[in-house]
Amino acid sequence: MSNISTKADEIVQSARGLIIAGGYNSFSFADISAEVGIRKASIHHHFPTKAALVRTVVARYREEARQGLARADANIADPVARLRAYTGFWEACITDNTAPFCICAMLAAELPVLPADVAVEVRGHFRDLASWLAAVMKHGGAEGRFVLQRPAAEEALTFMATVHGAMLSARAYGDPKVFATVVEPLFDRLGHPLPGGIT
Repeated sequence: MSNISTKADEIVQSARGLIIAGGYNSFSFADISAEVGIRKASIHHHFPTKAALVRTVVARYREEARQGLARADANIADPVARLRAYTGFWEACITDNTAPFCICAMLAAELPVLPADVAVEVRGHFRDLASWLAAVMKHGGAEGRFVLQRPAAEEALTFMATVHGAMLSARAYGDPKVFATVVEPLFDRLGHPLPGGIT
Protein backbone atom coordinates (compact mmCIF):
# COMPACT_ATOMS: atom_id res chain seq x y z
CA MET A 1 0.00 0.00 0.00
CA SER A 2 3.01 2.31 0.34
CA ASN A 3 3.17 3.04 -3.39
CA ILE A 4 -0.38 4.33 -3.64
CA SER A 5 -0.49 7.72 -5.39
CA THR A 6 -1.25 10.96 -3.56
CA LYS A 7 -4.60 11.40 -5.33
CA ALA A 8 -5.56 7.77 -4.74
CA ASP A 9 -4.65 8.28 -1.09
CA GLU A 10 -7.02 11.25 -0.91
CA ILE A 11 -9.76 9.11 -2.43
CA VAL A 12 -9.14 6.33 0.10
CA GLN A 13 -9.18 8.77 3.02
CA SER A 14 -12.41 10.34 1.77
CA ALA A 15 -14.06 6.94 1.39
CA ARG A 16 -12.89 5.94 4.85
CA GLY A 17 -14.56 8.95 6.44
CA LEU A 18 -17.75 8.40 4.48
CA ILE A 19 -17.91 4.74 5.51
CA ILE A 20 -17.41 5.61 9.19
CA ALA A 21 -20.17 8.21 8.89
CA GLY A 22 -22.75 6.00 7.22
CA GLY A 23 -21.54 2.65 5.95
CA TYR A 24 -20.99 1.11 2.53
CA ASN A 25 -24.27 2.15 0.94
CA SER A 26 -24.24 5.72 2.27
CA PHE A 27 -21.98 7.21 -0.39
CA SER A 28 -21.15 7.17 -4.08
CA PHE A 29 -18.24 8.24 -6.24
CA ALA A 30 -20.10 11.53 -6.69
CA ASP A 31 -19.69 12.25 -2.97
CA ILE A 32 -15.96 11.56 -3.17
CA SER A 33 -15.70 13.65 -6.32
CA ALA A 34 -17.20 16.63 -4.52
CA GLU A 35 -15.09 16.16 -1.39
CA VAL A 36 -11.73 15.54 -3.06
CA GLY A 37 -12.25 17.81 -6.06
CA ILE A 38 -11.73 15.17 -8.71
CA ARG A 39 -13.88 13.96 -11.61
CA LYS A 40 -15.71 10.65 -11.16
CA ALA A 41 -13.90 9.33 -14.22
CA SER A 42 -10.60 9.98 -12.47
CA ILE A 43 -11.77 8.04 -9.42
CA HIS A 44 -12.61 5.12 -11.71
CA HIS A 45 -9.08 5.35 -13.11
CA HIS A 46 -7.68 4.60 -9.65
CA PHE A 47 -10.50 2.30 -8.48
CA PRO A 48 -12.60 0.72 -11.24
CA THR A 49 -15.46 -0.10 -8.86
CA LYS A 50 -16.74 0.97 -5.48
CA ALA A 51 -15.99 -2.53 -4.21
CA ALA A 52 -12.35 -2.18 -5.25
CA LEU A 53 -12.12 1.14 -3.43
CA VAL A 54 -13.69 -0.13 -0.23
CA ARG A 55 -11.59 -3.28 -0.29
CA THR A 56 -8.50 -1.05 -0.48
CA VAL A 57 -9.81 1.07 2.41
CA VAL A 58 -10.36 -1.99 4.59
CA ALA A 59 -7.06 -3.64 3.60
CA ARG A 60 -5.20 -0.49 4.59
CA TYR A 61 -7.17 -0.28 7.84
CA ARG A 62 -6.29 -3.90 8.63
CA GLU A 63 -2.60 -3.21 8.04
CA GLU A 64 -2.69 -0.15 10.30
CA ALA A 65 -4.42 -2.20 12.99
CA ARG A 66 -1.89 -5.04 12.74
CA GLN A 67 0.96 -2.56 13.05
CA GLY A 68 -0.66 -0.91 16.06
CA LEU A 69 -1.17 -4.23 17.83
CA ALA A 70 2.40 -5.27 17.02
CA ARG A 71 3.68 -2.03 18.59
CA ALA A 72 1.64 -2.75 21.71
CA ASP A 73 3.18 -6.22 21.90
CA ALA A 74 6.69 -4.82 21.45
CA ASN A 75 6.39 -1.88 23.85
CA ILE A 76 3.98 -2.99 26.60
CA ALA A 77 4.96 -6.09 28.54
CA ASP A 78 2.10 -6.15 31.02
CA PRO A 79 -1.06 -7.73 29.53
CA VAL A 80 -3.39 -5.54 31.58
CA ALA A 81 -1.64 -2.40 30.32
CA ARG A 82 -1.75 -3.79 26.80
CA LEU A 83 -5.52 -4.17 26.89
CA ARG A 84 -5.87 -0.73 28.46
CA ALA A 85 -3.75 0.73 25.66
CA TYR A 86 -6.13 -0.85 23.14
CA THR A 87 -9.30 0.46 24.80
CA GLY A 88 -7.57 3.77 25.57
CA PHE A 89 -6.82 4.24 21.89
CA TRP A 90 -10.50 3.98 21.03
CA GLU A 91 -11.57 6.13 23.96
CA ALA A 92 -9.25 8.90 22.77
CA CYS A 93 -10.42 8.57 19.15
CA ILE A 94 -14.06 8.77 20.20
CA THR A 95 -13.43 11.71 22.54
CA ASP A 96 -11.57 13.83 19.98
CA ASN A 97 -13.69 12.51 17.07
CA THR A 98 -10.65 11.51 15.01
CA ALA A 99 -11.98 7.95 14.54
CA PRO A 100 -15.27 7.66 16.43
CA PHE A 101 -16.08 4.19 15.12
CA CYS A 102 -14.25 1.11 13.87
CA ILE A 103 -14.67 0.99 10.11
CA CYS A 104 -14.90 -2.81 10.13
CA ALA A 105 -17.58 -2.75 12.83
CA MET A 106 -19.56 -0.35 10.65
CA LEU A 107 -19.20 -2.62 7.63
CA ALA A 108 -19.91 -5.79 9.62
CA ALA A 109 -23.49 -4.61 10.05
CA GLU A 110 -23.78 -4.69 6.26
CA LEU A 111 -22.04 -8.03 5.65
CA PRO A 112 -25.03 -9.72 3.99
CA VAL A 113 -25.00 -7.14 1.20
CA LEU A 114 -21.27 -6.39 0.89
CA PRO A 115 -19.31 -7.53 -2.17
CA ALA A 116 -17.54 -10.81 -1.41
CA ASP A 117 -13.99 -9.43 -1.53
CA VAL A 118 -14.88 -6.61 0.87
CA ALA A 119 -16.57 -9.08 3.23
CA VAL A 120 -13.41 -11.22 3.25
CA GLU A 121 -11.34 -8.24 4.40
CA VAL A 122 -13.86 -7.28 7.09
CA ARG A 123 -13.99 -10.80 8.50
CA GLY A 124 -10.21 -10.94 8.34
CA HIS A 125 -9.95 -7.89 10.57
CA PHE A 126 -12.09 -9.49 13.24
CA ARG A 127 -10.07 -12.69 13.07
CA ASP A 128 -6.84 -10.70 13.44
CA LEU A 129 -8.16 -8.77 16.42
CA ALA A 130 -9.69 -11.81 18.13
CA SER A 131 -6.42 -13.70 17.72
CA TRP A 132 -4.43 -10.84 19.27
CA LEU A 133 -6.86 -10.46 22.16
CA ALA A 134 -6.82 -14.21 22.80
CA ALA A 135 -3.01 -14.17 22.95
CA VAL A 136 -3.08 -11.29 25.43
CA MET A 137 -5.72 -13.08 27.52
CA LYS A 138 -3.74 -16.32 27.51
CA HIS A 139 -0.55 -14.50 28.49
CA GLY A 140 -2.33 -12.63 31.27
CA GLY A 141 -3.95 -15.79 32.57
CA ALA A 142 -0.63 -17.67 32.60
CA GLU A 143 1.01 -14.85 34.57
CA GLY A 144 -1.86 -14.57 37.03
CA ARG A 145 -2.72 -11.08 35.80
CA PHE A 146 -6.19 -12.13 34.65
CA VAL A 147 -8.76 -14.40 36.20
CA LEU A 148 -10.22 -16.07 33.13
CA GLN A 149 -13.68 -17.50 33.58
CA ARG A 150 -13.66 -19.15 30.14
CA PRO A 151 -11.00 -20.16 27.58
CA ALA A 152 -8.89 -17.26 26.34
CA ALA A 153 -10.41 -17.38 22.85
CA GLU A 154 -13.93 -17.01 24.28
CA GLU A 155 -12.86 -14.22 26.63
CA ALA A 156 -11.34 -12.47 23.62
CA LEU A 157 -14.62 -12.61 21.70
CA THR A 158 -16.49 -11.17 24.69
CA PHE A 159 -13.93 -8.39 25.07
CA MET A 160 -14.01 -7.55 21.36
CA ALA A 161 -17.80 -7.52 21.16
CA THR A 162 -18.10 -5.32 24.24
CA VAL A 163 -15.60 -2.77 22.94
CA HIS A 164 -17.45 -2.50 19.64
CA GLY A 165 -20.76 -2.30 21.49
CA ALA A 166 -19.31 0.52 23.57
CA MET A 167 -18.48 2.43 20.38
CA LEU A 168 -22.06 2.00 19.20
CA SER A 169 -23.45 3.08 22.57
CA ALA A 170 -21.26 6.19 22.66
CA ARG A 171 -22.51 7.09 19.18
CA ALA A 172 -26.14 6.39 20.07
CA TYR A 173 -26.01 8.56 23.18
CA GLY A 174 -23.81 11.22 21.63
CA ASP A 175 -21.59 10.98 24.69
CA PRO A 176 -17.94 9.79 24.51
CA LYS A 177 -17.99 9.00 28.26
CA VAL A 178 -20.41 6.15 27.61
CA PHE A 179 -17.53 4.22 26.02
CA ALA A 180 -15.61 3.98 29.31
CA THR A 181 -18.80 3.21 31.23
CA VAL A 182 -19.41 0.16 29.05
CA VAL A 183 -15.78 -0.97 28.78
CA GLU A 184 -14.61 -0.65 32.38
CA PRO A 185 -16.60 -3.69 33.64
CA LEU A 186 -14.45 -5.80 31.29
CA PHE A 187 -11.47 -5.07 33.51
CA ASP A 188 -13.54 -5.64 36.66
CA ARG A 189 -14.43 -9.06 35.24
CA LEU A 190 -10.78 -9.85 34.54
CA GLY A 191 -9.84 -8.78 38.04
CA HIS A 192 -8.20 -5.45 37.26
CA PRO A 193 -10.50 -2.43 37.69
CA LEU A 194 -9.10 1.08 37.72
CA PRO A 195 -8.08 2.19 41.23
CA GLY A 196 -11.07 3.94 42.74
CA GLY A 197 -13.34 2.93 39.87
CA ILE A 198 -14.50 5.16 37.05
CA THR A 199 -14.08 8.87 37.73
